[in-house]
Amino acid sequence: MRKAIFLSFLLVSSFVFAQTKIDSIALNPQSQLNSAQRLLSGNYASTVTVSAYAEIAYNQPESDNATLDIPRMVLLFGYRFNEKAQFVTEVEMEHIRLLVIEQAFVNYNVANNVNLRGGLMLVPMGIINEFHEPTTFNGTDRPSVDRYIVPTTWREIGVGVSGNFNDLSLGYQAYVFNGFKTIEADGLGGISGLLQGSDGLRSGRQSGALSTMDSPTFSAKLDYYGIAGLRLGLSTYFGQTQASDEFEVLEGSNIGVSMFGLDARYAYQRFAARGQFIYNSLSDTDAYNILTGKDLGSALMGYYVEGSYNLLTANKKQKLFVFARFENYDTHADTAGDLEQNPLYDRTDVTTGLSYHIAPGVVLKGDYQFKSNALNGSDVDNQLNFGIGVWF
Repeated sequence: MRKAIFLSFLLVSSFVFAQTKIDSIALNPQSQLNSAQRLLSGNYASTVTVSAYAEIAYNQPESDNATLDIPRMVLLFGYRFNEKAQFVTEVEMEHIRLLVIEQAFVNYNVANNVNLRGGLMLVPMGIINEFHEPTTFNGTDRPSVDRYIVPTTWREIGVGVSGNFNDLSLGYQAYVFNGFKTIEADGLGGISGLLQGSDGLRSGRQSGALSTMDSPTFSAKLDYYGIAGLRLGLSTYFGQTQASDEFEVLEGSNIGVSMFGLDARYAYQRFAARGQFIYNSLSDTDAYNILTGKDLGSALMGYYVEGSYNLLTANKKQKLFVFARFENYDTHADTAGDLEQNPLYDRTDVTTGLSYHIAPGVVLKGDYQFKSNALNGSDVDNQLNFGIGVWF
């Protein structure tokens, strides 16, 4: 019994003292690191490192009951094999019921500006897909552009390279992944299409769960940080969707995907701003819709602009940001064949509210969303939101 207690004490002690205090979570986009980057940064003295983030949300549409939820609680673990090889994994509990692996990859440092990576990784598209920790963005919920167009959180299994050329103020990532899945068996001897007009490619994410692949896809991103306070990103993604062996012979089972993104983040003293534009062109959607009976568009487009201002003086450790964000996202930006564009899918959100950072890594959020779409006479509920976010 004493031996078990002693071993338990050693285990807990090693866990506690393995964590080394690192710099406060930065709000300046040039010095921001996401959870995985922090584990890989080398600021920890221990071989084993642990991090976590979580969100609690209250969402109140105008005419419905409120929803209270814990959208995600996430534990991150890192292990350093030696000065060059590291492993990072991210274990996520969604809505307190679904356990998923969000990341699990090996990083090998070949040179100062070259890292080889392989495993389950985030696709580098836009801002939020890589920087989605709750203290890094304004608003209780992530921007809708990143839900319906990107679609966050988007991760797949792949291999590639990453690094920074600091002399050029340039960061880069380039990966080969498996792609989105288009169709699956419906359990009744037929097929079910996974992609549809309302949310585009979102339901086709394979996320490393028994993923199928008949052709690789390519993803790349460049980040420029040569101007003080400014970070610019250019993202691309090209390839074909995937279908399992029994379905890939069907006409319309695969479609082509060409995605392009621009993003910008800026901070100066108490002011901050960000913006993002994503355009996704899909080919062969006409054949896919005929095969599945779905209404997938041939182009998806979304953008947003956001500004925020810290109401507290710059010398205070706490920060209180007032912000406003305008976003438009259309999953029927274009259609193919006889499919008509659905104005319900051309949506606009205006979100305004407060983000109160009571300490580095803890934020209280409140905002109100004005929602609309392009259909004449359509009545969309506005929404009040409150949230708590932590990251350490």
